[in-house]
Amino acid sequence: MKKTFKLVDLDCAHCAQKMEDAIQKLDGVQSASISFLAQKLTIEAEDTRFDEIMKNVVKACKRIEPDCEIKL
Repeated sequence: MKKTFKLVDLDCAHCAQKMEDAIQKLDGVQSASISFLAQKLTIEAEDTRFDEIMKNVVKACKRIEPDCEIKL
């Protein structure tokens, strides 16, 4: 499944890259990309575990950029 989410309060391009790298390492994630300029996260992950994977994505992002919010 491939979905795109809006990011709110992503303030740093370097942090966006760190978040993208962390998401790509998560189990079940096939691909992930963050556009800092568009403030969007596009993720492709296993259909059957998508909700569980997204919870881990949110946790990973909060560790790197605590103020950033992913609009699910």
